[in-house]
Amino acid sequence: MTTQGNAANSAAETGAGAPPPAPAPDRDVAELEDRWLRAMAELDNVRKRHNRELERQLTTERARVASAWLPVLDNLELALGHASDDAFAEGVRATLDQAVEVLARLGYPRQDATGVPFDPAVHEVVTVLDDPEAPPNTVVRVLRPGYGDLRPAAVAVARARE
Repeated sequence: MTTQGNAANSAAETGAGAPPPAPAPDRDVAELEDRWLRAMAELDNVRKRHNRELERQLTTERARVASAWLPVLDNLELALGHASDDAFAEGVRATLDQAVEVLARLGYPRQDATGVPFDPAVHEVVTVLDDPEAPPNTVVRVLRPGYGDLRPAAVAVARARE
């Protein structure tokens, strides 16, 4: 018994069996507010990260689908070049115009202007031509139209004069 009594006395003296002192209520509220604010900030960051990733995926998928249509547009243009029936040509032209409009609404406008300065961001030089009437380094003929940043326009450019 003496040993047990001594153990109880030493626990009481060191405070091992006593409950910890209660923190001040103001400190508890401040700590909870701080944790709540941090959780809200983290939630906001997760939302922003999710929105950025979703937008990136949408842009990638939109470009993938639009790119798949480029050969269709090219083939419609080839068909127009070989059409002998006016009614058939009108139908193909209307279909082509509609497809070009859809790509433009998706953010990929057609680039087929001639007489504009060569821009490596939107043009791909396929050939260089001697054209005394055109200023040097301007697009004199579009061989294949470009569509936004999906594909550059394949062009013929006027040769620079010496």
